[in-house]
Amino acid sequence: MHHLFTPNHVQLLNSCYPPASALLTAGPEYSPNSQELSRLSYYASNHPSKLTKICSEIEKRVRHEARKARAGNIRTRASLLISLSILRALATECRRDIALLSPSLVACVDVTMEAVPTDLEVAARAASVFTSWTTYTDGHLIGTDSTLTKDYLSALSRFAALSRSTLADNEIRNRTRLIGFAALFGALSSGALYHDPIQFKTQVSTLMRPILVTLFETGIDNLDQQAIAIKDMPSSPYLAEFRARPAVERRAPSIHLHIDGDQGPSMGDVSNAALSALCSLAGHTNGVQLGIIMDSAFDSINDAQAWNDVPHCCWLSQKMAEWAQYQYRFAVPTWLVERLCKNPDVPSAVGYHATVAEMATTIFSSSVPLVNLSTSDITSSLIALLLRRVESDPDDAILPELIGCLSSLGRHVYYSDQIQDLTSEIIHHITVLEARGVISQGRSGSTISRTQAIRCLLAALFGLIQAADMGKSVEKSDVIDFSHGSTPAEAFKQEVANGRISRRTPIPPDVWQDTVSLLCDNDYAIRSDYADALMFYLAEEMPKHGDNNGESVKRLNGMTTGPLTHAVKPNILLHAGNHGTKFLHAVHAYLYILATSSSLGLASSSSRSASRFTLDDPSQPKVIQDADDEGDVPESEFQIHVNGRRSFSMQQSPRERKASIVQRLLEQSSSGLVSASACLSDYALILNVLTTIHEELPVRGLLTGIPMLIALHSVTANVKHSGHAVNQRVNAINEVIARVWLILGLVWNAPQLAQLAETALASAPNILPAIQRSNLTNQIYPRDPVEFPSAVDSTVEWKGVSVSAALDILTNSSSVLEATGLDREGLLHRLSSLWTPDEALKNSVERSSSFDNTLRDGLAPLLKISPALMHIENISQQSLARSTRGVGVADLRGALEGRNSISNPALVRPASISTLDHAPSTMEGGSKLTQTRSRTRNQKRPSTRGAGEVRDVLNKLGIGGKQNENLLKASFPTLPKSNSRAPPYKS
Repeated sequence: MHHLFTPNHVQLLNSCYPPASALLTAGPEYSPNSQELSRLSYYASNHPSKLTKICSEIEKRVRHEARKARAGNIRTRASLLISLSILRALATECRRDIALLSPSLVACVDVTMEAVPTDLEVAARAASVFTSWTTYTDGHLIGTDSTLTKDYLSALSRFAALSRSTLADNEIRNRTRLIGFAALFGALSSGALYHDPIQFKTQVSTLMRPILVTLFETGIDNLDQQAIAIKDMPSSPYLAEFRARPAVERRAPSIHLHIDGDQGPSMGDVSNAALSALCSLAGHTNGVQLGIIMDSAFDSINDAQAWNDVPHCCWLSQKMAEWAQYQYRFAVPTWLVERLCKNPDVPSAVGYHATVAEMATTIFSSSVPLVNLSTSDITSSLIALLLRRVESDPDDAILPELIGCLSSLGRHVYYSDQIQDLTSEIIHHITVLEARGVISQGRSGSTISRTQAIRCLLAALFGLIQAADMGKSVEKSDVIDFSHGSTPAEAFKQEVANGRISRRTPIPPDVWQDTVSLLCDNDYAIRSDYADALMFYLAEEMPKHGDNNGESVKRLNGMTTGPLTHAVKPNILLHAGNHGTKFLHAVHAYLYILATSSSLGLASSSSRSASRFTLDDPSQPKVIQDADDEGDVPESEFQIHVNGRRSFSMQQSPRERKASIVQRLLEQSSSGLVSASACLSDYALILNVLTTIHEELPVRGLLTGIPMLIALHSVTANVKHSGHAVNQRVNAINEVIARVWLILGLVWNAPQLAQLAETALASAPNILPAIQRSNLTNQIYPRDPVEFPSAVDSTVEWKGVSVSAALDILTNSSSVLEATGLDREGLLHRLSSLWTPDEALKNSVERSSSFDNTLRDGLAPLLKISPALMHIENISQQSLARSTRGVGVADLRGALEGRNSISNPALVRPASISTLDHAPSTMEGGSKLTQTRSRTRNQKRPSTRGAGEVRDVLNKLGIGGKQNENLLKASFPTLPKSNSRAPPYKS
């Protein structure tokens, strides 16, 4: 019955409800009168100004009905279901004016879910109303209308509570969770989630908790299968493309309580809904939002105490990176590393740090492209974290995970020099640790921390190179058989046939050479680990540059017996600037020091050397030489400043300064092997390294290694016998030399040399232990050295292999002569020349000019013309060249006093006040500063000689002149000048 003054919109709303007596029989649909609902919808769509009043009236009804339904009133419950249906119909028909409906609609949903949260039918009807609003709204009221925002977040949290229901009955629990996920999926597909950045974090925190609860309850195999299906087939085109479609074309999903079939929903249906929600969330967010999602996920995992569930955590991180947009995938591993390094000094929680590191490693190890990933920054952060953890606890359980995380960065190569840059970063930290150790609160850390830090970085370096080549092997059967013509693809075909195709450049020897001194470290654990890393580098990474022809020189078990048929250019292998040759000089020098020196380790030299020579770290100040500590330093190593003080020259590179320390180490070595520091295991390591050199680099190993073997044999031959301990050491060195001769006989197909070595070894004590090469990434605990036995009396004198006979056989070998390009006399002179470790170290670091470090093996010698010519007055080139001269006090004073500068005309005028002739004002008798003429050095600018100086430079390089007049020949011959006084015939 209608009252006389009842508004029209109220009358239309009341007519949509069935009579009160028919409410109990309106089920199971509990729907309003369709004809009256159409009239109400038509009226509301044509009178938008009445929408607020209509929704306010419905809100009053819903609040009243929800309160009575909670008390168990069945009639009111039926009326509540009808009211929710009217709200959904109005939201669908009036989608253009959804903003006018939003406050009352969201409030009705929140009130309903608060009153009857366990009634699944009412919850499903409320979820349908909620998803209809999330489908059509643009979200601009979220964050603007505080009341609406509060009701929306409250309703969202109530649906999230349904999604993680813990009811005992499986069927009811699954139905409850599906209703909740249906509402959450509507929120994930809505503009209400992404419009306000502040409210985005709050919503994501609410959404991620039920998703992770369901995923962690599902097996990994089932998740993988469902993830493939979800990625291939989105659930709905309207929900998947909600941003591309306008509001009038969208369709709101209808949520029902029951599903088809007799049986209820399974756990697979629930996990499928959770995966769909996670995929939608990850696929529509940017980099910043991905970090917020990961932060919310971590909070949920932490609340659930699920850090011990490593497989699910790793699966989650991998799928987040895989399902994210292509340009934002890098944000996931970057956020993980930042979270891992957030509190480096905090003790490891139960499984937390290890799990986070494993999650980052899973992403780096996967095949998901990570464009825009800053591998250099991540490497620096992980190294800093590793050093901090080693400083606090050398046996920290997180160290293996950090090593694996660093190593897995090698799987993502996006430019050719990336692995080289990362290895340079690790090697730089290794050299710093070698000289300074682990710095703890401004003081040097313990020896155990230093050893563990270097071993961890060596394992990371080893694993990084291994990961870079993992999965990139090419089978010979898969290679296209090119024709044997001289085509540009012929070189590429040979690379494919002989090994792997790699998208990166190999690590050059001059980068790796800074670590060779670890062979002489005072800790055997470091020496053994570095020997394994060095052998891996020689065998798998070091550029061969014609020194190896694929299958001709391999391991002994797969080596052919034929001669080496490849021709090696002597100017490449014997060139002074060849970085591979310099590297082998350094390796042989340090092996000699290890075998003969009485003290090992850079720290074993004088403390003055440690303070005098510093690593090239730009963040640290350069060490100035003290006035009372200059006696044993050559004058060439210092620069004389204008004030008379001497400071250390900055021309020396870290490698040269380290070589100077090793030279002092050689001076302390014993000449008679009486007090040598190497253990029995060290000699086995020396044998393994030399064997690898001669197998992988036969030509350069021959030319640089044979003189060292002869020098080492001379040391043992000149030892005066003084007991069985010295004899044991002499026999160990002779056994190393004999086995190397045996390797040379097998490599160069010299059976007489192999027979000579085998005959000598047959009468040897054979005391060297067999040390297998280990995988450093799995060798967490250090290996113990094998010492010389004290109970065995090895007084038997054993001379080893005759050097003269071995050299005679080797120099008569046709394969050796052909490979080296030398005749017998030249080869014999080269191999039998006097070798000293001092000279080898000089050959490993000397450079012809400061520009040689930019050249690589095999480049044309004519490229050295440019550095030589640039010594001429050429401001443009000199300004671009990187200066290696150190900056001293004179340079600072000159800059402050206004030294003449070509690049800065403002500094041309000299300083008006000079402090050189005045004592400090704080001292007695000090005078005031007055304007005096600043003392400057009269320097006469050298005059340029033009073409004459260029000609002198070319003559010094051997270019031009009579001997090389055809090198710089003109493209076209010059025409003879006509001379009327000359006869037309030749004189």
